[in-house]
Amino acid sequence: MSDQSSDQIEAVPSRRRRLVILGICSISLLIVGLDVTIVNVALPAIHRSFHASLSGLQWTIDAYTLVLASLLMLSGSTADRIGRRRVFQIGLTLFSTGSLLCALAPSLGLLIAARVVQAIGGSMLNPVAMSIIRNVFEDPRERAQAIGVWGGVIGISMALGPVLGGALVDSVGWRAVSTFRSASWRSC
Repeated sequence: MSDQSSDQIEAVPSRRRRLVILGICSISLLIVGLDVTIVNVALPAIHRSFHASLSGLQWTIDAYTLVLASLLMLSGSTADRIGRRRVFQIGLTLFSTGSLLCALAPSLGLLIAARVVQAIGGSMLNPVAMSIIRNVFEDPRERAQAIGVWGGVIGISMALGPVLGGALVDSVGWRAVSTFRSASWRSC
């Protein structure tokens, strides 16, 4: 046996364990995907809170999207070098920290910086989660089903973001959008 990274999952994980792994990987995609749309409905409240300019509000959205998209390939190749589990855990920590910092941001500039931290973490979650699923589900039929479930979650997150964001902003305030994401991870 060659030198394998310490984060490899046992040779044949049980069906229950494979489904738990699929659930965790799918939740990572859900939360990262939610962040693309959930903040959009909070922009008017953020504008009122910080007296933000239009360009500042655009950066609130774009900082996340640009950083996330820019780092996906780097995060995937880093995971191949230092281990999927390690990169996933670092990504989870960064994303959660960024979400908490967003909720606590005292200014628009710090909110944008916190969104960058979230995006760095998010970029580590998605490609690594896909790789984990690919390696955990060895049976081609089961793998296709798992990838289908994982991929379907992105559609759900895009549709759920504005609805959930609107409900949170209306009932609690815009900071609840960030608090919700951070709390979602602690439940995993």
